[in-house]
Amino acid sequence: MKRQKRDKLSRAHSKGYQAGIVGRSKELCPFQASVARSEWLGGWREAIGDRSVGLINR
Repeated sequence: MKRQKRDKLSRAHSKGYQAGIVGRSKELCPFQASVARSEWLGGWREAIGDRSVGLINR
């Protein structure tokens, strides 16, 4: 049985979240397409919010 690949937009969001958790700059977004870039930045913003609230200990 073949494994199904994850949706590219959800992957972009996840990668943005991971970048935000470790404190990377939003300027380092690897996506050029506007929709994928938007998803990445959304994940990044979510992670920054989680860090500021104290959900993440780093």
